Amino acid sequence: MVTNDNIESYMLNMGLVYDTVSDGMWVIHDDTVSNIVVKRADSVLLFRVKMMELPDVSSPALFEKLLRLNATEMIHGSYGVEDGSVVITAALEVENLDYNEFQAAIDSITMALSTHYPVLKDFRN
Repeated sequence: MVTNDNIESYMLNMGLVYDTVSDGMWVIHDDTVSNIVVKRADSVLLFRVKMMELPDVSSPALFEKLLRLNATEMIHGSYGVEDGSVVITAALEVENLDYNEFQAAIDSITMALSTHYPVLKDFRN
């Protein structure tokens, strides 16, 4: 079973800057990664990052675009809507989690942030 120390060592090995929020919860932030929350919840490691605020007026075109991105371009994780924001979330089983899986999840999220934001920002207010 992967421990919190293992998870912290993964972040250090990747050169990520992070703060420990509480036992089993971290926030990653630096030049390339923007406030990815990593939280251990029982046997699952959860990742969450806010992409942008939802527009004031409901946009079916935005929701369709998010669903299309989920289906075609999101390898680890998916887009969702939470508390008035578009978020990217991912979950990994902790039981056999290794460094490569952790890195792939972070890389997938950062890639989505950098490549999808230019497309999605047009839906903002």
